[in-house]
Amino acid sequence: MKIIEPLNKSHDRERFDCGTAALNQFLRATARQHIQKGISRTFVLSDRDCPQNIIGFFTLTLCEISSEKLPSSLAKKYPLQIPGVKLARLAVDLQWQRQGIGEILMVEAMQRALLVADTAGGIGLFVDAKNESAQSYYARYGFIALEDNPLEMFLPLSLLRTLNLDR
Repeated sequence: MKIIEPLNKSHDRERFDCGTAALNQFLRATARQHIQKGISRTFVLSDRDCPQNIIGFFTLTLCEISSEKLPSSLAKKYPLQIPGVKLARLAVDLQWQRQGIGEILMVEAMQRALLVADTAGGIGLFVDAKNESAQSYYARYGFIALEDNPLEMFLPLSLLRTLNLDR
């Protein structure tokens, strides 16, 4: 059975390899520091039988963007600066890729973004897609490109609330 929990000292960060050096390095060297400093929160997916092995992870943080970046139909509804939740990183170990793990992590990130917004406010979940392939991946979940950069994407909370996020 799979479990998602905050990254902690018991997780084997060195063993994780998603095939992207920057994501591996973040998990190994930076994620716990960011947790301790209150910069972001990283959550890991593991198997209850071997909880120290990380199957995948995602990192959430808060963000603020200019409403001018939103599609014009949305921008006019908001003040100049608006809060949101940012999906800063999402990665799956090479052994587990193409098995639906990314979707499990994405749904959990969406659920947590809703919780944050319901508690502190925010208009959506933001992500910076690393390339066109990642952009297509996020678009499958309803993310839309921001006006000035098609790799910077946004999932409105109003849309998130309509999705069936039960796993």
